[in-house]
Amino acid sequence: MTGPIGPAPTSPPRTAAEARAWARTGTALLLDAAAGLDEEAFRAPSLLPGWTRKHLAAHVAANADALGNLVHWAATGERTLMYASAEERAAGIAKGPDLTARQLRTWLTGSAHRLADGLDALTDEQWQRQVVTAQGRTVPATELPWMRAREVCVHAVDLGTGTGFADLPEGFLTALAEEIRAKRGLTALPGGPLPEVAAWLAGRPHTLADAPRLGPWL
Repeated sequence: MTGPIGPAPTSPPRTAAEARAWARTGTALLLDAAAGLDEEAFRAPSLLPGWTRKHLAAHVAANADALGNLVHWAATGERTLMYASAEERAAGIAKGPDLTARQLRTWLTGSAHRLADGLDALTDEQWQRQVVTAQGRTVPATELPWMRAREVCVHAVDLGTGTGFADLPEGFLTALAEEIRAKRGLTALPGGPLPEVAAWLAGRPHTLADAPRLGPWL
């Protein structure tokens, strides 16, 4: 993408296989970044205003546990919500600063692996079962890998350890940009490299000179 603001391009729909691959890539980036953080580094600010890296790591770990609830729903048919309440979701984030670096890495890694194992165990029939997201959307379980891919890929950047949007898969960036563009109701996008456009759409730092300011997303 180069040049001035113009009509938003259309992109082919993402596949379930692509989303699962992106989730694996994002998880690896996130866990690798967290593995190199000591106690002091975890206490440092993330790229998200008001959140330390401990807050962010706790959020991503709690997200894996919450998505695991939806995997359980898909696997068993037993209605299991992501979070019992908004307060439960907030509590998961808030406890991050009280955990040690080792405890956070253990939670982050363990929850990610449990979620991946649960997704891998779903049958073709279970993948098609309907579950309800934290936002109240009813979706098939095939949406879960995409939901996780967004979390781990974008938040791997938000950790602020050197990973950037340019390090994320091009297909993921294309799908992410299209989804955010549609949700924001934008009919045109600024010109520039795809990673920078995706960062701008997500309300993250970018290098696009003349792009209007957008609020945060995710």
